[in-house]
Amino acid sequence: MVSVIFPAAGHGKRMGLGFNKIFTELSGKPILIQTLLTFSRCDCVDELIIAVDVNEMEVIQKVLSKIPRLKPYKIVAGGSERQYSVYNGLMAVSPDADIVLVHDAARPLISETVIQNVVNEVMLSGGAVCAVPVKDTTAEINEMGFIEKVPDRNKLWAIQTPQGFKKEILVEAHKKAQEDDFLGTDEASLVRRTGRAVKLVMGSYDNIKVTTPTDLLMAEMLFSHKTAKHVKFKISSLFSEILGTVQK
Repeated sequence: MVSVIFPAAGHGKRMGLGFNKIFTELSGKPILIQTLLTFSRCDCVDELIIAVDVNEMEVIQKVLSKIPRLKPYKIVAGGSERQYSVYNGLMAVSPDADIVLVHDAARPLISETVIQNVVNEVMLSGGAVCAVPVKDTTAEINEMGFIEKVPDRNKLWAIQTPQGFKKEILVEAHKKAQEDDFLGTDEASLVRRTGRAVKLVMGSYDNIKVTTPTDLLMAEMLFSHKTAKHVKFKISSLFSEILGTVQK
């Protein structure tokens, strides 16, 4: 059985909306609903656990009760940090769950294929996260803002969600983090502290996290492309004639 935890208790300050960004409409539905519906369409997913601000639990319950075709779900109180929200969700998963995924509620463009690939790898390796190769050159800087080191881009990947683990592995990682008073950036960082390896699975560049207004505009555009039957890209007429001449 596969359970999915959605930490959704953040306030989205960088969006500057004055309300939780998961309530923002995206292609006709709130971001949260778009995310939950994608996981609900995935055959390998059995249960949804949504960790939200305690003051928003009632309104989210009312909204979700009106949404058809959702997989069985539970709503739990989130914490002051993402890690605490995930732990609260972890304590609420079904006793029958053997695999737990964690997915940012504000990543509504996740595909069913990536979800299934992460689950498949968890079955083999015990822990997996989706990620994409970094496209830009990155740099480490010093206190003065000068570049000190430029890592090899070919070895860098941008980690996304979902991140999936055998349930006992994720529980162990969270308990160790509590004992050590450690606050990690994601589930993979907690699991790796226990000495376990985490496998990378190819994600998607479309699987963006809506954090800023620009992200929301990008997500809206990507949703429009998803619903279009065919999206074709063609060379600009300004170049086609010249390139055609060169190729002769």
